[in-house]
Amino acid sequence: MGAGLSGIDAAYHVQRCFPGKAYAVLESRTELGGTWSLFRYPGIRSDSDMFTLGFPFYPWRGAKSIADGASIRAYITDAARQFGIDRHVRFRHLARSAAWDSREALWRVQVAVGEAGEPQEIACRFLYLCTGYYDYANGHAPAFPGETAFRGERVHPQFWPEGFDYRGKQVVIIGSGATAITLVPAMAKEAAHVTMLQRSPSYIASLPSCDALADRLRRWLPARLAHQLVRTKQIAFSLFTFQLARRRPDLVRRALRKVQRSILGRGYDIDRHLTPTYQPWDQRLCLVPDGDLFYALRDGRASIVTEHIERFTEHGIRLRSGVELPADVIVTATGLKLLPGGGMRLSVDGQPVDLGATYAYQGVMLGNVPNLAFCVGYINASWTLRADLASRFVCRVLRYMARKGHREVRPRCLPETLLPSPLLDFAAGYVQRSVDEFPKQGPRLPWRFRQNFLLDGWALRWRRLRDGTLEFR
Repeated sequence: MGAGLSGIDAAYHVQRCFPGKAYAVLESRTELGGTWSLFRYPGIRSDSDMFTLGFPFYPWRGAKSIADGASIRAYITDAARQFGIDRHVRFRHLARSAAWDSREALWRVQVAVGEAGEPQEIACRFLYLCTGYYDYANGHAPAFPGETAFRGERVHPQFWPEGFDYRGKQVVIIGSGATAITLVPAMAKEAAHVTMLQRSPSYIASLPSCDALADRLRRWLPARLAHQLVRTKQIAFSLFTFQLARRRPDLVRRALRKVQRSILGRGYDIDRHLTPTYQPWDQRLCLVPDGDLFYALRDGRASIVTEHIERFTEHGIRLRSGVELPADVIVTATGLKLLPGGGMRLSVDGQPVDLGATYAYQGVMLGNVPNLAFCVGYINASWTLRADLASRFVCRVLRYMARKGHREVRPRCLPETLLPSPLLDFAAGYVQRSVDEFPKQGPRLPWRFRQNFLLDGWALRWRRLRDGTLEFR
């Protein structure tokens, strides 16, 4: 389910391991790309480098390691075409529900096909949910007092109108997360002025958009070897910086501040606008390539206002301080909504599955749910690092089943014996709003979802499958 980064990665491993088996990729949209097909707002880009966000089996050849959305979408499409995966994708196939029948050892998936949503049933032996965790139909849109009074244009980044013209206009962007800090420098190139209005700041790091080591290695080594070497370097760097932030938060905070001060100068109020009250990596660390946000602020094309909104007015936004921000355009970069499994309903032998009450086995399968896997990437590193490990684990399980003649596998779970904690153990608002809808994790393996590529690499590739929890029939 899903033809984004996770789904194409899964399809590659399935067809490589099982060239004789039939598989299909169901995609609700009209093109490949998943998240990178959905979001089209100005400046859309990854905040992870493409050597780890990209596939380990298909080298990233782009000039920039921090790539824009269109380049990422093209890369996913090229990879699918290169390995013949695109021939297995069924577009405009929206999975509504899936029911497991133990007598036949089959999932029966109810699908709405085409623009008219014609019902169709598709049966399969194994179901793999690679739908990401964003709600594609709805963004987070809190209500603001006086919204109807505003006479300008208002837009949510998730539903950016094609050809939307903001040239020469006063723009206010509400938000302080990755979307907002991407929009500000991009819109500041053409708008009269862009103001980022935030209740509280986020940690923002600047990294080069191009990887100098990658450029040198590509000149001397085959593309795939160069890709793997740079990928290894980036994995080590991300693990190091995350662990450093957890163990020496003051050191990381000072390093971030030093870069910001070098661009913005001593007159800028970094304490107010760029220094959160929480520690680095309590929430996701935002990334700006080549310091583009800081240069937009320094040059006066953009500004940050850290204040609370009192209400919308006819011509802008009034703050609690009494100041009114003028606006022709208000962009509500107020966050995303999460939706596990693309909103698909699951049942096992007629009994509905409550995802929020299940436990995640190895962060890949659901306790007491047979022949099903789901893909959740890392929060503190590139999504695809975890997605690729998950797909390799799924194929490992399927190979074992084929070798032993099994038709069913399920992690046997006794919820009453486990102390629950959120699967996505992260303080960010977009996670906290939906955390109860997602599976839970337990205190130890195999029910623990660790945010660590090295530890996961060992567990998912080498840990015994006959571990006393996985049951094969």
